[in-house]
Amino acid sequence: METLKKLLKSGRVIALLVFIILALVAIHPAPWTDGVAIRSVTKEGPAYIAGVVAPKATATPVSRERVIAINKEAIHSVDDYYRVVESLAPNVSIQLKTNKKLYRVIPEYRVEKVVLNETAVENRTKDVFDTKTNTTKNETYTVEVPKIKRVVHEDEPVDLGLSVYDAPKTNLRKGLELQGGTRVLLQPDEKVSQEVLEAVIASLEQRLNVYGISDVTVKSTIDLSGNQFILVEIAGATEEEIRTLLANQGKFEAKVGNSTIFHGGSDITYVCRSADCSGIDPNRGCRQFDVNQWACSFFFEISTSPQAAQSQADATRNLAVISEQGEGYLSEKLYLYLDDTLVDSLNIGASLKGQATTDIQITGSGAGSTQANAMQSALENMKNLQTVLATGSLPVKLNIMKIDAVSPTLGEEFVRSTVVMTVLAILAVVLVIFAKYREWKITAPIAVTMLAEIMILLGVAALIGWNLDLAAIAGIIVAVGTGVDDQIVITDETLRAGRSENLNWRDRFKRAFFIIMAAYLTAVVSMIPLLFAGAGLLKGFALTTIIGVSVGVFLTRPAYAAVVEILLNK
Repeated sequence: METLKKLLKSGRVIALLVFIILALVAIHPAPWTDGVAIRSVTKEGPAYIAGVVAPKATATPVSRERVIAINKEAIHSVDDYYRVVESLAPNVSIQLKTNKKLYRVIPEYRVEKVVLNETAVENRTKDVFDTKTNTTKNETYTVEVPKIKRVVHEDEPVDLGLSVYDAPKTNLRKGLELQGGTRVLLQPDEKVSQEVLEAVIASLEQRLNVYGISDVTVKSTIDLSGNQFILVEIAGATEEEIRTLLANQGKFEAKVGNSTIFHGGSDITYVCRSADCSGIDPNRGCRQFDVNQWACSFFFEISTSPQAAQSQADATRNLAVISEQGEGYLSEKLYLYLDDTLVDSLNIGASLKGQATTDIQITGSGAGSTQANAMQSALENMKNLQTVLATGSLPVKLNIMKIDAVSPTLGEEFVRSTVVMTVLAILAVVLVIFAKYREWKITAPIAVTMLAEIMILLGVAALIGWNLDLAAIAGIIVAVGTGVDDQIVITDETLRAGRSENLNWRDRFKRAFFIIMAAYLTAVVSMIPLLFAGAGLLKGFALTTIIGVSVGVFLTRPAYAAVVEILLNK
């Protein structure tokens, strides 16, 4: 009891205990957490319509909204969630209970949009810029839109429009290797300023968000040679989706002859994504060219700025009118270019000659071995083109330097292996230390100090939102291993001081910490280049190692020295 009082009176021990408590608060262990966490919400899906909001990327894992019951049936895992959803009847209101709110959701079958060769008149509003008064006013107009037939696939389970995953038990964020996903290393085609690089990152984030991908990390980095890179980490996205969204610059141009009418982004005021004005093209539909070759066409409507509409009027004013199959068209077509590649050409109706119209219909196509595959390809191409038009082109072309894709199953295996190896490593160290000193008063404090260092490092990672990947875990192991070396130095110096009457404790501690500080500075200096080496892919290892050895030198090592002095100084 007297020894315990001395330990609790030591300032260094008290400081260590305070940091351990703060680390636990940051990690926020919640083993009792139930349900499944919401990863993303499909736009215009049943859950979205009911008011479910997609989580913010900055939200801590434990704070994310969780589905805990559907129609009063408890949800404990992802398997439970999909089992219950598959048993739901379509178009029947259900109760979706989360840890934050109770929603009324109407599930539906997967819906396919089929456009009929009929139209209906619809009233819309848009912002119109008045060049005389330099103001923008709201204007109502009517348009003809194709009628849509909704075809449901009743042989498939209903859908709530939610992407879910097992509820996090802590605030520790898993990196790519531990949760699965895709990592892409991009390099600008030319060296750009920091402002342009930030603009590229903002555009990529917007493009990914518009496309419907969540859990996205986009950050800039450089290597030792000063080359610029952008590192993108995305959970739950396929490699092909990432290639399509990130590799293309997204420079969209619409031309009449040699005149550019409008660009994607700033010239586009509205891009239709709803079923009433986008989908499979009613005029061209799907066509079979060979036994295993199908092509389907898509369409969607956009609205351009008044300036772009005026450019169109100027470019078409002097064009001739020609007749094809009883309909009048202008002698020049509207050509659509994506990244300087012609993707489609559209006839311009004779009625649009010299007219400053802001409403344009965009078309394109997709191909596949079957009609279903071709339709899916067309709709994916449409979604990508809609995203490019809505977000605009990137300020600079990006080249994909490296793509790493890890499956969620492999990520789970990494987690299990990491935990097992960490426990085995700690046990091995404890056994070796005990075999050397044959004294529990030395072995126990070393084991506790190792656990304390791991706890504090994980707390720092949770606090700053650092993703734990294999590189970061390797850094933690290095930091803890360095800590064991330092503790052995402290122990040897302490035992030597205890055996010699000519040596005092404080002098031995000073000598030990001189050795420790020299090793600490060497480790930090050697890690600094790794912060930038490998285009930042080793940053997790370097940063975790630096934080770990710093925590050890300034916090856990002094506390361990105090504990050993109290336990052995008889």
